Amino acid sequence: MSQKELTGNDTEKLHFFTHSTDGITLPSVFTYPFHYTPHPLTQLAAREVQAYLSERKEWEEELHQGKMFGVLVVRTPDNRTGYLAAFSGNLAGSNSHPFFVPPVYDLLQPDGFFRLEEAQISQINTRIRELEQASEYQSQKKELLDLQETGNRQLATAKEAMRQAKQAREKLRAAGVSPETEAQLIKESQFQKAEYKRLEKRIKNEIDTQAVLVHRHEALIRQLKEERKHRSAALQLRLFQQFQMLNAKGEHKDLCQIFQDTPQGTPPAGAGECALPKLLQYAYQHQLYPLAMGEFWWGMSPKEEIRHHGHFYPSCKGKCAPILAHMLIGLNVEKNPLEVDCHKDKELEIVYEDEWIVAVNKPAGMLSVPGKNDLDSVCQRLQRLYPQATGPLVVHRLDMATSGILLAAKTKEVHQQLQALFATRQMEKQYTAILQGYHGNDEGDISLPLMPDWNNRPCQMVHPTLGKPALTHFRVIKRQGEKVWVTFWPHTGRTHQLRVHAAHAEGLNAPIAGDELYGTKDKRLYLHASYLSFVHPVTGKKVEIRVPAPFL
Repeated sequence: MSQKELTGNDTEKLHFFTHSTDGITLPSVFTYPFHYTPHPLTQLAAREVQAYLSERKEWEEELHQGKMFGVLVVRTPDNRTGYLAAFSGNLAGSNSHPFFVPPVYDLLQPDGFFRLEEAQISQINTRIRELEQASEYQSQKKELLDLQETGNRQLATAKEAMRQAKQAREKLRAAGVSPETEAQLIKESQFQKAEYKRLEKRIKNEIDTQAVLVHRHEALIRQLKEERKHRSAALQLRLFQQFQMLNAKGEHKDLCQIFQDTPQGTPPAGAGECALPKLLQYAYQHQLYPLAMGEFWWGMSPKEEIRHHGHFYPSCKGKCAPILAHMLIGLNVEKNPLEVDCHKDKELEIVYEDEWIVAVNKPAGMLSVPGKNDLDSVCQRLQRLYPQATGPLVVHRLDMATSGILLAAKTKEVHQQLQALFATRQMEKQYTAILQGYHGNDEGDISLPLMPDWNNRPCQMVHPTLGKPALTHFRVIKRQGEKVWVTFWPHTGRTHQLRVHAAHAEGLNAPIAGDELYGTKDKRLYLHASYLSFVHPVTGKKVEIRVPAPFL
């Protein structure tokens, strides 16, 4: 894939700012796509794209349902600054629109191999449905079922008759019989057994004969399904091979190569069709240097995921992380903010301690326990403070972005006892948070079942059947304009429970301030574990720990 100058229709894809950019400094490093604050130029580009979307009345209904869009601020070879725009997936049944960059590979082109092979697979699906619904096949299955049911009844009746005849013979024998009569009784028993065997054989032959007809039909269905499976797998593989993803060094890999060393081993459906891979691919192909990026949601929030109209969101990890790991090679990219030890020179504040238990005020931005990158964590700090402690120390966890009370045990036994209190909900927990734009009731309950969003880890999503039960009570403390201070009482301890219950449309529909996963990034996540109460497992006395939120 060679680089080329912008020519012809390509010039439609590169947009120069219609609003003034005076006073806005160009970014020195490219945006880290999984945790970022949109650069001012990114925000300006997004506003211009949003203005364009607002004018497209023919897309109004589809856009209302919601779609992710992306912008890429770029520098041209002659040092002008502009931007590219893209959408995830397709729009209005097409991958190609003048305002937006094209897909890396257009699988919707009518004469392309994908559509042609897809049509063949569709024909197989039609043939499978015809065979499964064929009246002859349905009649054969019904006749087979009838034969099985009738045969079972006949055998049961015959077996019961044999049982009764046997009882009668035994009754005669008990009263005493002559040798001639005994011989007759034995002959009668042998005859009945032989008749049962003949009946059993006849029924089996009838069932087997009918089953052959059914199995012959089903073998054809299985053959077609196997053909469909192989053709679909081959089509998917060929499709993934068409996505030749570039990086800033001009190197390219297809999606199969990119995903081969990942845990799943193969690309997920829709890989390569998100906004940012499209944007980077087009920029590299046309000698446009990427400066900054942003992806925003436009439209109504989906029912399960949390997406707010006009908000920026990190790139999805399930589909995009391996792709972007390759495509960003050669660019100077911001460091992942989650890999920065922002508290390395600060002492850990201990807010409660006795012979068996210690509680600390975990700062926002510190891990509770060590992660993949061996960053500083509360657990590591406590291990250094209490080298003689037994067991895992930290009893529960707080999100990295959440501050507040974190409980630890100095012995393995007390650790187990405290965990049991959490498991049986004998720990009273209170959190303080600031919500953005909450206009609902002052108090209430939120019950929304939660499960991991596998394509967008570590995010969680609401799912009515697959989600685990999650219950939260809340109460408003004070209101100040669009800011609302609340207290949360979580009655379950699901991952991101408070964050999702606050942000979801069926919850409070108001993200916790500073929540970059479910709302808008700020200086911090304004969520704090402010109160913990429990019965001491050793002394039997009630323990209450309070640490007011620093943002009250």
